[in-house]
Amino acid sequence: MEIKAADVAKLRQMTGAGMMDCKKALVEAEGDFARAQEIIREKGKLVAAKRADRETSEGAVIAKVNGNKAIVVALGCETDFVAKNAEFQALAEAIAETAIANFPADAEALKACVLADGRTVEAAVTEQTGKTGEKHVIVGYETVEAPYIASYIHKINGKLASVVGFSKEFDAQVAKGVAMQVASMNPVAVSAADCSQEVIDNELKVAVDKTKEELVKKAVDAALNKAGINPAHVDSEAHIESNTAKGWLTPEQADQAREIIKTVSAEKAANLPEQMVQNIAKGRLQKFFKEQTLEEQGYQMGDGKTPVKDVVAAADKEAKILCFKRLSLND
Repeated sequence: MEIKAADVAKLRQMTGAGMMDCKKALVEAEGDFARAQEIIREKGKLVAAKRADRETSEGAVIAKVNGNKAIVVALGCETDFVAKNAEFQALAEAIAETAIANFPADAEALKACVLADGRTVEAAVTEQTGKTGEKHVIVGYETVEAPYIASYIHKINGKLASVVGFSKEFDAQVAKGVAMQVASMNPVAVSAADCSQEVIDNELKVAVDKTKEELVKKAVDAALNKAGINPAHVDSEAHIESNTAKGWLTPEQADQAREIIKTVSAEKAANLPEQMVQNIAKGRLQKFFKEQTLEEQGYQMGDGKTPVKDVVAAADKEAKILCFKRLSLND
């Protein structure tokens, strides 16, 4: 049957799909607009399936606050070109508005929420995939509830946002600064007490392993120096071979170095003072807490040294940081 240009334009206005896609859908649907719209939706699902394994490092991250509730949602796509498209940005904004209005518990619940135009979030994302030919996906969704909430969106690239919950309302500038701190420094928890046992156990293991490695290396370096061999010339087999070829080591020194590294490493590793190792590792763990927990980090919007908790206390001694959420398309 003949498909009029006006009908194609009408379907394009209804769906936002390309002109050729609209014409093909109308031909397949024999002019039935309802069926043509369904065909375009199905096409979107087909494209989405084909693009399922694509990376979505571009897109938009939006934070919204409504009273004592806040959300952060990330809508991802494949290219910066699509991310900057007005329609993509409008969809991201619509999803964020729907999220703060409905406050779903998780990303799956968000997908089932209905946008103002009557489509579910999931359907709208799938249709947008069909329109652009790029994978679109809800990369992340987080919520916060607290008596007072500050938010921050990194406007330069729009791919990073955070929300922070406080125990009470206080200096808005400081509160926003803390949200900026979360965005820029990506802390693992509010404080050491809030770190999961899994994080603590993992960091302690890393600290123990690093301490043992350093103690063994120190013993090996001392033995090499005593033998008149520069430790920097034999710190790997590749270096030993290279420096022997350059004449910086004799073949005899190379063999001697290999033997020292082998025997001293084994002997020292078998006789490390366990209490010393644990004490040093615990010190490293405390350094981790200082650098990676929000309250202990140096406040980057100030002198970079004063702990965030002290900055908050100076603004209001009764205000406490309760929680935070952060989403980034580049992490």
